[in-house]
Amino acid sequence: MLEGISPLFSPELLAGIYMMGHGDELVLADAHFPGESLGREVLRSDGLKIPELLRAILPLFAIDMHDEHPVIMMAPAEGDIPNPDVESAYGAIIGELRPGTGPIHKLERYDFYERAQESFLIVQTGDTETYANLILRKGVTPLRSF
Repeated sequence: MLEGISPLFSPELLAGIYMMGHGDELVLADAHFPGESLGREVLRSDGLKIPELLRAILPLFAIDMHDEHPVIMMAPAEGDIPNPDVESAYGAIIGELRPGTGPIHKLERYDFYERAQESFLIVQTGDTETYANLILRKGVTPLRSF
């Protein structure tokens, strides 16, 4: 364990987001997501829900403020009605921890899968909400003096 780092991080997740460069994308996937089927290595975080993991990641993760859509969710298929609280929760967490980030963009399911296939890292959670999948595009980490 490290001070100041959420205990929700596995060593692999912490290393994975550390190795990301600006423009790389991180997928926080729900339990239904076909991560392995996309041919990607998937980190498992089965006991966690996406909002709590998002809250742990964002203090360490700069969002790409130069990208038009740095935060993306999967759009529901025609006729499906997702829980609106999911997007509201994401928006509230992002607004609190990364103010100035634009609205969450939606991508059709298969376009989302294609984007995820090109991502740097997929983290599959135990979240069972439908359409809870989220992509975060990493920005440049600001310089700080230590």
